[in-house]
Amino acid sequence: MSAAGETGDIVTIHTDGGCRPNPGPGGWGAVLRFGTHVRELYGAEPDSTTNNRMELTAPIMALETLNRPCEVHVFTDSTYVRSGITSWLAGWKRNGWKTSTKQPVKNADLWQRLETACERHQVEWFWVKGHAGVADNELADQLATRGVEEASARS
Repeated sequence: MSAAGETGDIVTIHTDGGCRPNPGPGGWGAVLRFGTHVRELYGAEPDSTTNNRMELTAPIMALETLNRPCEVHVFTDSTYVRSGITSWLAGWKRNGWKTSTKQPVKNADLWQRLETACERHQVEWFWVKGHAGVADNELADQLATRGVEEASARS
């Protein structure tokens, strides 16, 4: 999916992830919109994973799909993802990927990958209430559920 940065158009991304049980087989989903273009992405992780890892994987995969730098609005129903990328990340980096209690940051590999995926874009992060009727959030949830079902079938 390409974006025309010079026109001021925005790529909108809705993401979701989960697993059943937690931890267990997982899936993630993302809906990307740019003008009239829509792209649906999803994936499955048959090895044991966590809801948080799948919530992080969804925006990573969506941002890595974009083939040129652009302005992006990412909507997630995960306060963990939104707070992590907008508030906690700078402190973790300053502290050598340790939390304020000097513990290793969980999912540091994915946080680092998400930060790298964001670097080439102008990204704004938004939290949206899950299962509240926001169409693209509901679609991202359905895609993530498809991933969980495929992961469960393969595990």
